[in-house]
Amino acid sequence: MHAIDLNSDAAESFGSWTMGDDAGILDSITSINIACGFHGGDARTMRRTVALAAAKGVTVGAHVGYRDLAGFGRRFIAYDYEDLASETLYQLGALAGIARAEGTEVRYVKPHGALAHAIQHDETQARAVVDAAARFDPRLTLLLLPGSRAAELAREAGLTVVLEAFADRGYRADGTLVPRTEPGAVLHDEAQIVEAMLRFVREGTVTAVDGTVVPLEAASICVHSDTPGSVAMAAAIRRALEDAGVQLRGFARGEG
Repeated sequence: MHAIDLNSDAAESFGSWTMGDDAGILDSITSINIACGFHGGDARTMRRTVALAAAKGVTVGAHVGYRDLAGFGRRFIAYDYEDLASETLYQLGALAGIARAEGTEVRYVKPHGALAHAIQHDETQARAVVDAAARFDPRLTLLLLPGSRAAELAREAGLTVVLEAFADRGYRADGTLVPRTEPGAVLHDEAQIVEAMLRFVREGTVTAVDGTVVPLEAASICVHSDTPGSVAMAAAIRRALEDAGVQLRGFARGEG
């Protein structure tokens, strides 16, 4: 693999509540997933983070999620099609307006948390997210988990799909992420994470928590900004990849 994207979730602070170091992590990543005010974020945070991303040449994507600030979007909500499609459009519209005002644009969509996991198998919710993205802008790329129903529907709709790997999350033997309620879900050892990402880029595999070597197809690596030490972790991953001759570049249209 000669090139890969490095992304992070950001703009998840709101009011007096702070989540992550958006300015710090922007120095290392090539794409940034901006929370749109539903699972996290507010208008001021969105605008500030988009402006920083534009100044640094980092690709802006919409991190759409359930309307669930209290649960940080990590609890399943049984949305029907119309509600979820409409709320996805609402989030896209809000971020697109801010991006336009700051001299950039939204180039991709990444579902957040429980929504991202639901659309792996939930036909109704997967179709709602894909249809909303397609109606809003068919040029948008969808950044999704491998093996998801949403990826199948997006390709059928003519949308570009990019699959994602996670640097700071544990994998199970079936290639899915370890649930955050279980041991080994979130990884913290920077040296081990860097080595794992180098192996992933070289071999296309990750090692599950039970030691199983799992094939993984992805063109973007995520470092969660709310993981402790995420800024240093993202910087270390970038340095290691560049030292190995891997180019870091955004995956969405107009990049690279």
